[in-house]
Amino acid sequence: MHLSQVDLNLFVVLEAIYREGNLTRAGRQLKLTQPAMSHALKRLRELLQDPLFIRDGANMIPTPFSRNMINDVRQALQTLEVNLYHNKNFDPAHTRRDFQLGFWELMESTILPSLVKTLTEAAPEISLTTLRVKRREIEAELASGVLDLALDVPINVSDSIRQQPLFSDRIIVMARAGHPAIAHGLDLDTYLSQNHVLVSSRRHGPSLVDAELNRKGKKRRIALRCQQYFAACRVVSQTDLLLTIPERYAEMLNSRFKNRIYPFPLKSMQRLEIQMYWHESAESDPPNRWLREQITKVVAESLTTEEPEPKLAIAANQKSRRYSRAAR
Repeated sequence: MHLSQVDLNLFVVLEAIYREGNLTRAGRQLKLTQPAMSHALKRLRELLQDPLFIRDGANMIPTPFSRNMINDVRQALQTLEVNLYHNKNFDPAHTRRDFQLGFWELMESTILPSLVKTLTEAAPEISLTTLRVKRREIEAELASGVLDLALDVPINVSDSIRQQPLFSDRIIVMARAGHPAIAHGLDLDTYLSQNHVLVSSRRHGPSLVDAELNRKGKKRRIALRCQQYFAACRVVSQTDLLLTIPERYAEMLNSRFKNRIYPFPLKSMQRLEIQMYWHESAESDPPNRWLREQITKVVAESLTTEEPEPKLAIAANQKSRRYSRAAR
């Protein structure tokens, strides 16, 4: 088979079916009718001598052959798209593209509103899809083109993954007002003696905080592991559990619950660093580069005002000092 005999549009169809898992939705993405999609899939099957997808109700389940080749297909299509369409003619106001972003909950709530506002004004045809991706899978998903960008904490990646620091945030501890164990303030021993909420999408495994505590030979007791920070804040407001969380996100959630905020008592980990990641193949891709610039700009604008001292933490410390003087 010679490449000149192959209709490369068929591989666009293959990638769309694989991504959507459904023939109708894939056709809608490509603006093709279902008969046209079925005809293209039939040609692909004849060309590659494989069923490619097995129908399961409305779903299209990829065969091992499809799974083995999809990453190469995606990378090739991305390279073609960059070279043919974007390098010289990229115009945000008239570009139609759906970016796949690996975000975690904190990033969605703090960055996404301003980013969507910016894109709506500057690039109305560009859309975003945010995905929750396991950290160990970020590099593979960026390399395969499933993800365009990822925003997460520092992780180990190969040289093929580019990265850029975005911002850092203080780590704080949230407790209900009137918590009996921390009326005099929160030190590390008191922190470790309390029960805690851990927010994670994973079923098992330590958080970044627990990994650092373990490194110091310390351990806290997780009484609740849940999936959403909002639920965790609500639990904290009605129990004696503590929640460890980045400050900016805590302030956003806490306006409703009025929990107290204390400095995180482990000196070796008082800030959380956030990085932006992309694959080297997207380094010179104008839409990807433009989106990176917009994210950087949105983050910079959100940090233009000087980081405020956590008022509730200061109040707690002042209260602690008053108790100390009284004791003396």
